[in-house]
Amino acid sequence: MAAVAGLSAPSRTTGTTGRLSDLLWRHPRLLLGLLLGPPLAWLGVVYLGSLAVFLSQSIFAIDDFSGLITYEPTLATYRQLFSDANLDIIVRTLSMAAVVTLASIVVAFPIAYYAARYARGGWKALFYLGVMLPLWSSYLVKIYAWKLILAKEGIVTWAFERLHLGWLLDAWLALPVIGGNSLSVSYTGTFLVFVYVWLPFMILPIQAALERVPGSLVEASADLGADPRQTFRHVLLPLALPGIVAGSIFTFSLTLGDYIIPQIIGSSRLFIGQAVYAQQGTAGNIPLAAAFTVVPIVIMAVYLWAARRMGAFNAL
Repeated sequence: MAAVAGLSAPSRTTGTTGRLSDLLWRHPRLLLGLLLGPPLAWLGVVYLGSLAVFLSQSIFAIDDFSGLITYEPTLATYRQLFSDANLDIIVRTLSMAAVVTLASIVVAFPIAYYAARYARGGWKALFYLGVMLPLWSSYLVKIYAWKLILAKEGIVTWAFERLHLGWLLDAWLALPVIGGNSLSVSYTGTFLVFVYVWLPFMILPIQAALERVPGSLVEASADLGADPRQTFRHVLLPLALPGIVAGSIFTFSLTLGDYIIPQIIGSSRLFIGQAVYAQQGTAGNIPLAAAFTVVPIVIMAVYLWAARRMGAFNAL
C-alpha cells in the first residue's frame, strides 16, 4: 500500500528542482501561466502592439506644405478615404473579395460534397492530399507559375487559339472593367489566381460541415418526394451554411488584405493592400496608409460578428 500511495503524488525530490516541481504540481494555473505567458506577451507586444501603434497614426494628418506628420488628432485623413480615387480602391477590393468568395463556394461545394458523401478509405486520403498539396508549395512560386500560364504566350492563350476561340478571348480582354493587355495583367487573371490560392480554405470547412449531415436526412427527403434540387435547397444547404460562412471568412478576408497577387497579376488599378504599401512607402503618407488599414479591419469585424451569429465558428 505504501508503494501504491507513493505513486499518487510526485516524488519528493530534494533541491531547487524538486521544490519547483512540487510548486507547479500544486498550482496548475501557475504552470499554465508560465507556458502561455511568453507567446501571449509576444503576440500582445510585437503584433498587437505594433499594429495599434500603426493604426494610431490614422488620427493624424500630413501637412501639405512640409510633407511632415502633424501630431494633432483630426479626422481629415479618414475624410480622404471618401475621395473618388480612394473610394474606388475600396469598392474595387470589396467587389473582388465578394466575387472570389462566391466563386469559391460554387467550385468548392461539389468537391466537398463528394468527399463527405462518397470518398472512403484511400480515396478520402487522396482527396485530402489533393486539397492540401497546393498549400505546401511556395506562395510566390504558385503566383509566378500562374503568371506564365495566363501570359500571351501561355497555355491558356494557346488553348483558345487551338480551339479557334482567340477572338472570344480578345473580346473579353477588350472589356474596360475586367480586361487588360493579357490575362496575366487583368482583373480576370487576378480573380482566377485568387480562387485557386484560397480554394482549399473553402473546401475543408464545407467538407467538415457536410460530414455532420446524417445520410438518413437525405434519404428521408427523397422518401418524402423531394427532388435533388429541393433536397439541396431545404436540407443540404441550410446544414452546410455554417461551413460555407466559415470558409468565406478565410477567402473574403485573405482577398481583402492581399498585396502580392494584385501586384504581380493585377492591372495598374490598386487594391487596398497595394494602397497601404504605396502610401507608407512611395508616398510616405503613414496616416493615410493606417486609415486604409482600418477599412478591412472594420469590415472583417462586422463580418465575423455576423458569421458568429450564423454558427460559422462551429465548423472551423
